[in-house]
Amino acid sequence: QKTTGAPANDLTAIGGSGFGIMAIIVAVERGWIDRTAALCRMQRMLDFLESSPRYHGVFPHFINGRTGATIPFRRKDDGADLVETTFLFQGLICAREYFAGMATEEARLRHSVNALMSQAEWNWFTRGARQLMWHWSPNHGWAMDSPRGWNECMLTFVLAAGSTRHPIDPGIYHEGFAGGSDFRNGRDHDGIVLPLGMDSGGPLFFSQYSFCGLDPRGLSDRYADYWQQNLRHTQINYRHCLRNPHNHLGYGPDCWGLTASHGPRGYIASAPDRDFGVIAPSAALSSFPYAPGEAMRALRGFLTKPRNRIWGRFGFVDAFCEPRNWYSRTYLAINQGPIIAMIENHRTGLLWRLFMGAPEVRRGLARAGLHQPAPRHINVCSGATSCRGYGPTGLHSAAGWFLP
Repeated sequence: QKTTGAPANDLTAIGGSGFGIMAIIVAVERGWIDRTAALCRMQRMLDFLESSPRYHGVFPHFINGRTGATIPFRRKDDGADLVETTFLFQGLICAREYFAGMATEEARLRHSVNALMSQAEWNWFTRGARQLMWHWSPNHGWAMDSPRGWNECMLTFVLAAGSTRHPIDPGIYHEGFAGGSDFRNGRDHDGIVLPLGMDSGGPLFFSQYSFCGLDPRGLSDRYADYWQQNLRHTQINYRHCLRNPHNHLGYGPDCWGLTASHGPRGYIASAPDRDFGVIAPSAALSSFPYAPGEAMRALRGFLTKPRNRIWGRFGFVDAFCEPRNWYSRTYLAINQGPIIAMIENHRTGLLWRLFMGAPEVRRGLARAGLHQPAPRHINVCSGATSCRGYGPTGLHSAAGWFLP
């Protein structure tokens, strides 16, 4: 739910709930909460979701957390949101794979997840064409956009291609998501060649939301190596904040990270080419797999800020803008959840392992032509002085550079 420091209101984000489910899994794994309590909470969530309105099996962006009623995100966005539903399913798939025991409660959870996901009519959202539509409204029809890449929507096409009951033609991944004129990049950005996407890479959530579950290590297709795409995207963002061309107060190696967040004048999508002086802790902290040294330095740097303004009941606030002496009073699930998920993936690969083992994920990747080799050592540079590498058993020290 969206919170402001006052009692929690009834606005509940569907995609944010998926990230919250991933956080619950991490909490169980680390012994922070009881497994039985987590199962009880997730089953309550699933029962509530099952009783909430959907549109051809797809949830809206926001719902009322007490009644389940749709809450419009924008004037014409008052129905299905395929991408937010994708992020919910990402969390549910991880939960189904994690709670794999023989106990009745775990079997019931798995059944509920499968039943909910089976009702999503992915192919209906093509309108019989060669593209998925992001939204559908009972009042405005197909008035809104389609999820052409490069952006956070890659996982939508993977799950749509891998669906058992309502799959899309895998060619729609290539013609729809990867078919836009701005999908490929290939240009040099401050010494870093970015394979895909807009100049400067866009907000960092492009490399985070779909990859809380999708393991990018060695993942590739005819367009890119997605590990390299995400590493380079992160480094472009980091180096921009170090260079600080607009001379924003506070920017530096211990204060960086541009992504979508609240700002002094409302919600914004920050990036190197849209830099408003607003730092979102989630941007750097969800980058631990890609830039562990830089992310750790940012974590320590954020903790030097005024504690009563940057830290609260749900962790770091959503964002802050030191040039305006502004600190958000809100916490957004779509930013808080990926912090937990990506730190755990950096440490153990837990959520990557769960998600990538799911049958619909394996099927969707194969159908879309995405390949990942057997686990191997992949080097990750965490700055000029230290590096980290991933091997089959997790994270360990290694020599090597982040960019070839």
